[in-house]
Amino acid sequence: MATEKTIQVGSIEMGNVLPFVLIAGPDSIESGEHCLFMAESLKEICVSVGVPFIFKACFDKANRTSVDSFRGVGINEGVKILKDIKIKVGVPITTDIHLPEQAAVVSAVVDLIQVPALLSRQTDMLVAAGQTGKPVNVKKGQFIAPHNIQSVIDKVCSTGNESVAITERGYMFGYNNVVVDMRGLEIMKRETGHPIILDCSHTVQFPSQTGHESGGDRTLTPAMARAGIAVGIAGIFMEVHDTPNQAKVDGPSSFSLSELPKILTQLKKIDQIVKQ
Repeated sequence: MATEKTIQVGSIEMGNVLPFVLIAGPDSIESGEHCLFMAESLKEICVSVGVPFIFKACFDKANRTSVDSFRGVGINEGVKILKDIKIKVGVPITTDIHLPEQAAVVSAVVDLIQVPALLSRQTDMLVAAGQTGKPVNVKKGQFIAPHNIQSVIDKVCSTGNESVAITERGYMFGYNNVVVDMRGLEIMKRETGHPIILDCSHTVQFPSQTGHESGGDRTLTPAMARAGIAVGIAGIFMEVHDTPNQAKVDGPSSFSLSELPKILTQLKKIDQIVKQ
């Protein structure tokens, strides 16, 4: 069994034996105003429940199903918006990168760099993220077995940066369907010692279901989150929106802001029992 490791994300320490952290926000930055509203609302909820919170929103969604789909506001505008949120709301920030050269740009603002699942084996991406010196959260690709994830971690650590977290986001189960093998959470904890996070949004997604966009079933999100927390992990990743049906990206799998306090209260109780 590997030694338990922790990472420091802004003011928050993350580890599998520590109280769980919520990484949440709208999938994509739709506007500066909406992003600020979501960050403020999520912080208020997390403070009231007593759950550490990292705000997440993407400036670009380079892996959308259709070339005509909304991608985001772009890196220049996105970094400005995320910086504004960090200053005004006072929470740690994370966002995706899609190209190696984006790592240095976003590292000036974010506290945690996220590597998307579809790019999780790209050596140049992982090395560029590691070279920033910022903690790196790699979303494990649907094609990577849990007992093979150490090779991904080693690519980041080759830069001298050992602050790596891994997010489980499921496996392709046939076509247009994703499932989670909860054993993988325990295997990755045991074999790597690095903080493990469960993505409770993309794991209820139906990728490219309609041929032009992805579907999903957000009603399954609470069950996924409870199951993950019961394993004893470092955090939960969740896409949250105030009006999920109108979200520009991944609405069907985005959780409703109004329902978040209830599920966080449940998760905190489970987490406390598991980690006593």
